[in-house]
Amino acid sequence: MKLVIADFVLTCNATFEIIEKGGVVFDETIIDIGPSDVLQAKYPDAELRSMPPHSVILPGLINSHVHLEFSANRTMLRYGDFIPWLRSVIRHREELGALATHEHIAAALREMLHGGTTTLGAISSFGADLDACVQTPQRVVYFNEVLGSVASAADAMYEDFAGRYEGSKAFASDRFIPAISVHSPYSTHPILAKKALLKAREERCVVSTHFMESLAERAWLDHAEGDFQPFLSAFNPHAKPMCDALEYLALFENVPTLFTHAVHADSEELHALADQKATLTHCPVSNRLLGSGKLDVAKVVAAKINFTLGTDGLSSNISLSLWDEMRSALMMHCEHDLNALAKLLLQSVTCNAAHALKLPCGVLEKERYADLIVATLPQACDQEALIVQTLLHTRRMEAIYIHGEALC
Repeated sequence: MKLVIADFVLTCNATFEIIEKGGVVFDETIIDIGPSDVLQAKYPDAELRSMPPHSVILPGLINSHVHLEFSANRTMLRYGDFIPWLRSVIRHREELGALATHEHIAAALREMLHGGTTTLGAISSFGADLDACVQTPQRVVYFNEVLGSVASAADAMYEDFAGRYEGSKAFASDRFIPAISVHSPYSTHPILAKKALLKAREERCVVSTHFMESLAERAWLDHAEGDFQPFLSAFNPHAKPMCDALEYLALFENVPTLFTHAVHADSEELHALADQKATLTHCPVSNRLLGSGKLDVAKVVAAKINFTLGTDGLSSNISLSLWDEMRSALMMHCEHDLNALAKLLLQSVTCNAAHALKLPCGVLEKERYADLIVATLPQACDQEALIVQTLLHTRRMEAIYIHGEALC
């Protein structure tokens, strides 16, 4: 049994309780939480670890959407607009895939861990990141991705996906959870999507998908025009939209799904997400680099949609740190009250993300997984300013625990 105490405990629970001079008692799960003097008296035999001054205990962070297979990218890909970026991905895919070795992906995971990410939703297109995700100490929800827009090839594409999914199930544990990703409405034929989602329903697994990331996607699904028209016609001269946006959303009914981006989702589509009790995952840096625009966070909150944050991958970001992502969002969405937005962002990478991924972590309360981190601020801080200052100043962790195991 361990007891960690610090100046503050940021619980991220339903009331967003902050405990000054507090602590957490845990083994593999959380046993108790409260004022540090009370816990020391109640658990005198617990292994005590007292954090440095100005430290904050909080739940381990959860990156609900990250691509690891392009982690080797630094300057190869073109930014500024979605279709030129996509063309550059296709052009450099084999080269970047060869550079993203097991060691390279493992290094990216370690860097995420040092920044406090204890759980991630890894979107895997090819399975090249499987071994690294199995071996990392972090908790991984492993989204095996299916895509393919040609109906005649649907069976072959499904078999490839099913083989990867079944292969990942061999490693299933409380730290490695196989799941399913349907790439997007413009890249995945409804026949293929329906087959994958049937498996998701049968096996009760979480699903992830990209949705309404760009204006090009909006124009293509609505009117079969825009920048996707010449792009897709290069692969299929008879290319046409396979469904409209609402038809695509309907495929995911009764499946717990994370819809990533949704920058260009309209009000009707947002209400459909809310009705499905779906999650919307925001990737602000990726949206900026790919010229996708800015998510209307106020509309998402007003629609009462579960809101999470992801870094996307290094194909469209320069960092996989959730602290960097939260800082970017804090500056990007400048129309929002600073303190209220900081709270929402911290919830998006803790309690909201745990809810989306169906995991008993993301909150410091009894019987949850003992996944917790400790950040140390450079100076003393008032409780009222704690959330903003923690987001502004945190980069590396003072301590990291996953399932009660100390990792630093």
